[in-house]
Amino acid sequence: MEDKVADILTIVVLFVAPAIGIAIFWMVHVLPEKIAEKKQHPQKHAIHTLCLLSLVFGGLLWPIAWLWAYTKPIGYKMAYGTDKDNDYYEERGAELLANDHAPVQELVQLRDELDHMASKGALPVKLQALRASLGLRIAADAAVPTVS
Repeated sequence: MEDKVADILTIVVLFVAPAIGIAIFWMVHVLPEKIAEKKQHPQKHAIHTLCLLSLVFGGLLWPIAWLWAYTKPIGYKMAYGTDKDNDYYEERGAELLANDHAPVQELVQLRDELDHMASKGALPVKLQALRASLGLRIAADAAVPTVS
């Protein structure tokens, strides 16, 4: 009986515990990436890279990635006119354009944000197309008389 318990304990210590330890280590190290994605951090791809580098360097860079994910990118907003990732604008724009009953105020607000970003520098092609689509949708909504 003692030999059987010792054999099972040996297998657990040699194989199961390291596998669980590695899985937990990995899950903890991708937390900053998940936080940055949830907060639509504009530098989430760089945070993702730092998380991967942290895995390679045994976790030494992880605190930096964690802090970076929670910081508000003030300098980024001053330079580019936004503190959100481009994916946010693409998803929000697609959502508003797909909804036939989207409030015009939200369409105008999103277009104004894109205009502000364009004043800071060139917009990516997808955001330029989104800005044009929003302009057309706003013009079309303004041309249609509302029925009371």
